[in-house]
Amino acid sequence: MAGTIVCYIWLAQTVALPRFKVRMPKMAKPFNTPPNERGAALLTVLLLVAVMAVISATALDRLRLSTRLAVNGAAMAQARAYSLAAEGIATARIEDLLQRDAAQLTNDGNWLDRPIPVPVDRGQATVQLSDGQNCFNLNSLVAGKDSEFSASPIGMQQFTKLMELLGIASNDAIIISESTADWLDSDTNALPSGAEDSYYGGQNEPHLAANRLFIDRGELKAVRGMTPAYYARLRPWICALPVAEPVKLNANTLAPDRAILLSALLDGKILPAQAKALLAIRPASGYGSAIKFWAMPQLAGTEIPANIQGQVGVTSNWFFLQSRVSAETIELESHALLQATDMPVRVLWRSWGDAG
Repeated sequence: MAGTIVCYIWLAQTVALPRFKVRMPKMAKPFNTPPNERGAALLTVLLLVAVMAVISATALDRLRLSTRLAVNGAAMAQARAYSLAAEGIATARIEDLLQRDAAQLTNDGNWLDRPIPVPVDRGQATVQLSDGQNCFNLNSLVAGKDSEFSASPIGMQQFTKLMELLGIASNDAIIISESTADWLDSDTNALPSGAEDSYYGGQNEPHLAANRLFIDRGELKAVRGMTPAYYARLRPWICALPVAEPVKLNANTLAPDRAILLSALLDGKILPAQAKALLAIRPASGYGSAIKFWAMPQLAGTEIPANIQGQVGVTSNWFFLQSRVSAETIELESHALLQATDMPVRVLWRSWGDAG
């Protein structure tokens, strides 16, 4: 047994056993960033952050804009609703007055030509009515119907006189008056001082005469001879009613400060100052009839043809309505023409914004 152990020891010492060499992995060398590329990653991150900030800011701006548009849209709808409500109140008032006394209309109660407040929620509103007959109807420069119109000598004469009373030179007044009649009438033959298509076609901005009634008084700006300065003088005194009929003033509602219209109708036979004094002594209850107006002592000795006398009455069929509404962030102004020839009162047109 001892010999066997010695043999094993001897074998272990004499027999060469295979040797294994284990190689450990080498540690990677640290990455050395080139000097000109140092901070690139940080810049990239900062750029991404900046882009995201811009996108976020744009999204927020659009969200705020959409919110404001929604709020303004709702406020505008509310303001228009208030305006239409005020219009309804005004038409009801006119109907009540005309049904109470169809023979005449007066300004008893001072309800014309002044803003009347209308109560509304979260805002303010006013409505102002004016007698639509107490202005010079530009469409009175022609006569006719069914789109067949011819120049009216009386209408042109009265319009010319109105312009002269407003300080417009006589020659210019004649040109504007006849050109306006040509603009409205149905033919293409120009009056001696008027203008038709052949004139307008040679302008820097060629156009044609309308050959129809005015819808808005602002159309007068396109007529030959009319200038911004002349239009500014005429604007408070003119209107465009949808009828080719002579002007017919209401002696019961014509304000003394608009007496120039009466003087123009009478071709200056009474001066504006005299007409103003005449209207200032008007009875509070009105004249009752046009006959009583013409019978006033102040008009004694003034020869006035019957057809001209017919251009003054004591009732009205046309009214202009102006309303202003302030609701939250919205300021809204509207204008409407009301026709009261029959009941109920009708709205012929309505516009939003400043009148022309």
